[in-house]
Amino acid sequence: MISSTALTLSNLRPIPSPTTASLPESKSKPSSPSTSESSSPPKPQARRFKPSPQLNRWSRARTIRSGRKLDRLIQNPSVEMTSSNSSPVGNNDGSELHLLSPSKGSRSNEDDLKDLTAGKSIYMVSDGTGWTAEHSVNAALGQFDYCLVDRVCPVNTHLFSGIDDVERLMEIIKQAAKEGALVVYTLADPSIAETARQACELWGVTSTDILGPITEAIASHLGVSPSGLSRWAPGRKNSLDEEYFRRIEAIEFTIKQDDGALPGNLHKADVVLAGVSRTGKTPLSIYLSQKGYKVANVPIVKNIGLPRSLFEVDPEKVFALTINPVVLQTIRRARAKTLGFDDEMRSNYSEMDYVKEELEFASKIFQQNPIWPVIEVTGKAIEETAAVVLRLYHDRKNRCSMPRISKRY
Repeated sequence: MISSTALTLSNLRPIPSPTTASLPESKSKPSSPSTSESSSPPKPQARRFKPSPQLNRWSRARTIRSGRKLDRLIQNPSVEMTSSNSSPVGNNDGSELHLLSPSKGSRSNEDDLKDLTAGKSIYMVSDGTGWTAEHSVNAALGQFDYCLVDRVCPVNTHLFSGIDDVERLMEIIKQAAKEGALVVYTLADPSIAETARQACELWGVTSTDILGPITEAIASHLGVSPSGLSRWAPGRKNSLDEEYFRRIEAIEFTIKQDDGALPGNLHKADVVLAGVSRTGKTPLSIYLSQKGYKVANVPIVKNIGLPRSLFEVDPEKVFALTINPVVLQTIRRARAKTLGFDDEMRSNYSEMDYVKEELEFASKIFQQNPIWPVIEVTGKAIEETAAVVLRLYHDRKNRCSMPRISKRY
């Protein structure tokens, strides 16, 4: 039950005007020539630290993420909240929540005015961890990577997680109205989501509900009503369910099986990765383990035999990784420098002749085991390679006629 709440401006700090702001004593009261000549030599003043604009932006971003000091006018100095024209928003319990309407007010200081060119803001509001909102926004921003960051359309994202209180939600939306930000929210409680929608509409804030439409579609498809609880709500019993502990077990298994350790346990793995050094086996293994898959990786080194268990496990769960030799040489050179290898060791590890020979050695092993799919990882992100591995894994496991990654709930 959400009680009626009226938000006021009693806790807002007044923003000093540039014309009335007090000046340092040395500037506001200039000394006369006679006084300066007779006085003793001035003491050297301590140098004032002037943070860079980038540090200022980071500091403000941390403040916004923490949910504190949201009343500061950041990017839209022509807008402030007044209580003279408040409008009620109805709650499900029949009560009213009075929202303050934005109106034009005084301008802020010069630092805030400079933020007008710092990029537009996107507020991501969630009653849980914010994972869904954050990844949805990041996926959408991928369509604009040609103009983001130091180009023509920089964007600042701010994540607010664990927002299950209406009053705090109103503070965030109020700040979004001041800053001219886009609000993207995933709120499981229909009443809170509706309150957010009405508040954004009243204050002229552009908003998008990510969770609501798909929840309604699934509810209509299943013919049942949603619970309205966040995934991590205390009242839910499945927040630490069997799948959660299975993922933890998969992560622990994967860490123990890294870089060819404990080859006798390869038969317990869901996925086995094989490839030469620096083909991304370890980060790919960790990424897959966080999705609940037990992964083992086996390094292929020139003229060193592979463990017998690699050829005894189910070949359909073994995946071979390969990479372009030029890219591999660049990665190995950087790695060798980081590890402090001497010139002799570096030449054996990162020189082109040795790199090509090792890739050819691995290629012969892959040809002897044609059922192992060979995945090219050059220029691919870990997520891309993982999607290929999982698609092939599920195709083999479920014998699907169309490529898919299936999962039962």
